[in-house]
Amino acid sequence: MSGHSKWANIQHEKGAADAKRGQAFTKLSREIIMASKEGGPSPDMNSRLRLAIQKAKDARMPSDNIERAIKKGSGQLEGEVLVEMNLEGYGPGGVAVLVQAVSDNRNRTVSDVRHQFTRSGGAMGEAGCVSWIFESVGSIVLKTGGRNLDDLTMEAIDAGADDVRPEEDLLEVITAPDQLEKVRKALEAKKLSIESAGIEKHPKTHVELNEETAMQVLKLLSTLEDMDDVQNVYSNADFDPAVVEKFAAS
Repeated sequence: MSGHSKWANIQHEKGAADAKRGQAFTKLSREIIMASKEGGPSPDMNSRLRLAIQKAKDARMPSDNIERAIKKGSGQLEGEVLVEMNLEGYGPGGVAVLVQAVSDNRNRTVSDVRHQFTRSGGAMGEAGCVSWIFESVGSIVLKTGGRNLDDLTMEAIDAGADDVRPEEDLLEVITAPDQLEKVRKALEAKKLSIESAGIEKHPKTHVELNEETAMQVLKLLSTLEDMDDVQNVYSNADFDPAVVEKFAAS
């Protein structure tokens, strides 16, 4: 698995810690609100909402919080007016960066994100400048639990996986977006431990970086991900796993 995926796994672990502080719950609530607003409050009729609810449950978000978010999104409860946006740009070394945000103040969020790009030595670009580099995929992260990776890989493929990416004690299972729920259920039926699942953006091409530039890019990505209005951050950087470890320890 590339250093990019290793970074994603480190951020996933950080997200679990953030949940204890409430920041992750806020982001999960906003995703549920937007999903309910877009497709209605019934999970049976709204696949995006089903995925958002499952993701919230994976993070052990209380049921009351989930129900409240659904009602806010569907207009049953009053709440802040939120808008979704994709913000794009280039980080150090020409790395493509795609930021998915949900905000109650578009101008503030755009300004804050632009500031971080500029501060890193990069620049925010126009809509569409880097989004073409990324494609939507279903991503399911499994805990290996000490099991043989070859055996787990075969089970994932039998369940409908398009690809698998091992990383220490985790295995990322890649699917087509419309096959995510089906593959997840098949994996659950095999009694495999699912750490997380969702629709993500994966780059079609990667940019290799030297250590100094990689550290600058990691700092930018980490800062963006820590912003309250930012839901997800994706890049096409190909990090050396050792550099990721060094940054995480710093």
